[in-house]
Formats: sequence, C-alpha cells, structure tokens
Amino acid sequence: MKPELEIHKATSDTLPRMPSWVTSIRAETLEDVAFLSGAALATLHLVVRRKDVPQTLLRERLALSSAEACVLLSGRPERARELRDEVHLLRHDDVPGPAGKVYQCWRRAVERPVSLKALHRAIPAQDPSQIAAWLDVGQGSSVNRAALVIEAVLSDVPRAEEVALILADAALAQAMGWEHLVPLLAANLTARDLRMTGDALRRSCHRSLVVSATAAVQLAHDLARRTARLEAVVPKLRAKGAGEAVQMFLMRDAVMPAALPLSDRGARRLCDRLVELGVVRELTGRDMFRLYAV
Repeated sequence: MKPELEIHKATSDTLPRMPSWVTSIRAETLEDVAFLSGAALATLHLVVRRKDVPQTLLRERLALSSAEACVLLSGRPERARELRDEVHLLRHDDVPGPAGKVYQCWRRAVERPVSLKALHRAIPAQDPSQIAAWLDVGQGSSVNRAALVIEAVLSDVPRAEEVALILADAALAQAMGWEHLVPLLAANLTARDLRMTGDALRRSCHRSLVVSATAAVQLAHDLARRTARLEAVVPKLRAKGAGEAVQMFLMRDAVMPAALPLSDRGARRLCDRLVELGVVRELTGRDMFRLYAV
C-alpha cells in the first residue's frame, strides 16, 4: 500500500462522523429540532478541534459557500466560480465588484479569532459600537443567541442580511467556545426564513444548522483526506520552496500560481505536477489565469 493511502485511511477512520439519525429523523417541534441541531453542533465541535483537519482551509471553503448564499439572497447571478475569480485574480489595490466584496467580507470574518476588531475588519461599514450592541442581544443557548442577533440586525437594517449572518455565526462561535468563526447559518437560511422572528426564526436556525453542520463535517473528512495525500507527496517535489507552496494550498480555498513563492515558470510547473499526482485540482478549465485548489 502506498504511504499516502495509509495516511488517507488513518485520517478517515479516526475523525468523528455525524450520527445518521441526526439527518434521518424528521423533527417538527422547536424542542425536537433543537435536540437535533445540538447533536449536530456537538459532533462538529469535535471536528473543529482536530489538528488533522486543515481548519483554515475548512473555514475558507465554508466562507465561499456562505458568500455564494448571500449573493443569491441579494439577487445577483454570481456563483462560486465567479466569486473566486473576482477575489483571487485581483491585482494589488484593485477593488472587486459587489459580489466580490461579499466574498471578501466572509474571508476576512474567518481569518482571525473572533473579536470586535476582527468583525469590524470584516464588515467595516458598520460602527464597532453597533456591532457590539448587536452581539450583546444574544442570550441563552448558542442557537438562540444567533437567532436573536439576526433579528436585531435586520430590525435595525432590513437589507443587511450579510451583516446579520456574519454576526450570528460569530455569536454562535462565541457560545460554542470556538476561537474562529465557522460559517454555517447562511448556506441554508432562505429569504423567507430571515423575515421570521421569535420561535419561527429559531426553528429555522436549528434546521439550517442540522444541514450545515452535517455538510461541514463531511467537508472536513474530505479535506483531511486530501490534505494527507498532498502532504505525502511533498518529498517527491524537487522545487525549492515547494513545501512552503504546499502550505499555501492548505490555507486557501484557491491559489493562483503567481501567488506561490516560486518563479512564474516554477509555480506553473509545480501546479502541473500536483495535478498530475492527483492531489490538486485546476478549477477554471482555462489556459490562462488558472486557479488551483486541494
């Protein structure tokens, strides 16, 4: 058996998995759906503390999904591929379009440990004192806190869905004791859900988290396997700086060859070699301005 396959198997076998009953039980009452979301979050809690999961990359990938959902809520046509292009192909000092700005906000939200300063960096249009006030409305369980934050933000600024969802995920992370914000709520809350209040909104948040936490655990398994395979081929790479370049793949949703710490030719050759080895994917299908990802 090849070494990379041995690592792949060990990682897959030891990571916690979401119990099948969490997604198979159909819950209608607030109490029942709260029980399921609690079980889903408890499993995810184990995963976000595992060192064999590329946590930075996991948050980056979830941030892309949340940005895509927020762009969809705003009625814009851009999806993940366009969002990646808008942000990862930016030149120095360039400003992305509206959809790209949404993606940038989510990426900044997950970059640093949750704090008022980090949240203001992610959503600079909002005053820090207002951000603090919105976060302070959250009381009770983790999901109740997140729902109260959504309700408070959208009551004050009705079209600020992105702000509401970033801060709700921040409140959830704080309640769960997570160092970083883990994007979860946006991906499965609809525009109709976000117009709800009280118990109806809490029920929607619980349901959203059952789906989102399950997807996040599955994604963590996939990324852990891919990471193990990528790290296993590093000794085969002869290019100077290849190890540092590989670390960039483990921390970014997508990488442009020009961003790697290699010459232009060396970066292209390394990316082609990683694709050939089956540990990195080319995302665009283009001949130029390519993006690569684990």
